[in-house]
Amino acid sequence: MTTPAPESPDRAPTAGDGRQAAPAYGQTLRTKYNPWLILVTLCLGFFMILLDTTIVNVAIPQMAAADHLNANLSQILWIVNGYILVYAVLLITAGRLGDLYGPKQLFMLGLVIFTVASGACGLAQTPTQMIIFRLVQGLGGALLTPQTLSTITMIFPPEKRGAAFGLWGAVAGVSTVAGPTLGGWLVEYNWRLVFFVNVPVGIATLVFAGIVMPNIKLNRRHDLDLGGVALSSAGLFLVTYGLIEGQPHDWGKVWGPITIPMLIGAGVVLLALFMVLQYLERHGEPLVPFSLFKDRNFATMNFVVGAIGFGMLGLFLPLTIFLQSVLGLSPLRAGLTIAPMSVISMFVAPVAGRFADRVGGKWILFVGVSLFAGGMGILISSSHVGSTELQLLPGLIVAGFGLGMTFAPLQTIAMRDVEPRMAGAASGLINTTRQLGAVIGSAAVGALLQSQLTSKFTTNATEQANGPLASFPPQVKTGFVNGFHNAASAGLEVTGKPAVPRIPGLSDSLQAQLIAAAKTVFETGFTQAMRFTLVLPIGVMALAALAVLAVRRKPRVSTEAPATSDAADQKSPVAG
Repeated sequence: MTTPAPESPDRAPTAGDGRQAAPAYGQTLRTKYNPWLILVTLCLGFFMILLDTTIVNVAIPQMAAADHLNANLSQILWIVNGYILVYAVLLITAGRLGDLYGPKQLFMLGLVIFTVASGACGLAQTPTQMIIFRLVQGLGGALLTPQTLSTITMIFPPEKRGAAFGLWGAVAGVSTVAGPTLGGWLVEYNWRLVFFVNVPVGIATLVFAGIVMPNIKLNRRHDLDLGGVALSSAGLFLVTYGLIEGQPHDWGKVWGPITIPMLIGAGVVLLALFMVLQYLERHGEPLVPFSLFKDRNFATMNFVVGAIGFGMLGLFLPLTIFLQSVLGLSPLRAGLTIAPMSVISMFVAPVAGRFADRVGGKWILFVGVSLFAGGMGILISSSHVGSTELQLLPGLIVAGFGLGMTFAPLQTIAMRDVEPRMAGAASGLINTTRQLGAVIGSAAVGALLQSQLTSKFTTNATEQANGPLASFPPQVKTGFVNGFHNAASAGLEVTGKPAVPRIPGLSDSLQAQLIAAAKTVFETGFTQAMRFTLVLPIGVMALAALAVLAVRRKPRVSTEAPATSDAADQKSPVAG
């Protein structure tokens, strides 16, 4: 597609307040540019960014190996979480930068940074190099992500946004659960491919963006609230860092007398101060315009998207461990087990989006969140030691339908009444809420799972000591029970079956019996702990479904009245 010559802002008509008016913006922009090609480009970039929040987990064992990066546990955690930390902290600021300099510029800049950093990650030779490049990846992802929602809001008329958000939602849902599948397949060849795969996709997306995306110029000057940037970034950093590092530090001291609760508390105080100052801002241009929250639907969707982020990441982490460590599936087979949910949601999301355009998104979203929570409940109730992939399929199918009916109507409801001049800020805010919900969900589920593992491992180890191992020497039985209790209490990283040391003086048959008992304790204990723990994210998803009932339904947009759309477009930016 050939890019048309940009319009000159000097020739554009001006409104009475000195701003450029764009009475024909909607028709002109959508005539000169194919919004569906733009959407495909946006989704390609967005897919890469979200994929990298989960795909790296599959490559951890290979990266940690001595003949590769030789990374210790602390370094591995930073390789995984450093990306999420930078990504979550900068989303609000990046959204506002899109309003200031244009979403196309920020989207392409984010693509360049992310693609170069991905190639650097693939070439990294030390854990320190990998951590640094992952942080840079997070910067690129944060710059790119808010521009996707804001651009969709600007280029699609209200009566077609549901279908557009449907495709966007399909990408958001599929990318979250596709990471283990794609990552497992790539790791079969080389773990570095997990990063290298982003390079050709990033280059292709960059070329498409340069050709098909319009250079959208806002009709007013924006100022960047540097004080707000500093406060929000510092607050989000402290909260996110505290949640990520809480479990590895046993929720205790981090640096000297400074503890994890102190960091989180300081972050909450800074965020509260930031929100108060933003609310009191009357003459400047705040980083988070509080007028956004006057729209009850936008405010409600921020809670819902945070709860969905909490539920999804909280559910998938223990489930992935269960599939590999308890059921003994390879990373690829574990990913393929979850794949039906991705495939179903990918096909359902566009249909749900188009249907939301016709009847409104409230009830579609309510049914979707309810089905997702219910499907995951079915999945957990089907999860036992020795479960087969076929037995897990019904829950995954139900959850797939629910997931596909969630993202499109959610974004349609959230962004429907947002003015284009604030689309970047709104997009950055709702993406930040989603990411924070995911981080909080991961931390909360991880902490609860750890507590349950300590309890269930100890209980099951005691039962084995008093049952199949009753004839063993007392010191062996005591060491067996204490070993499981201490391993879980110290922060057990469940990546495989427990290693049982050779006990001097035990015959081969008794040693085999000890190993079998340890296997039983591990599999039974983890399954019990997981089933109890996952009640929390499922419950949060149920609360999200109830919150959807607070959505105020809007009159349907009539496709027979284009003047209405054009009137709304008069507030829109111009493409140059």
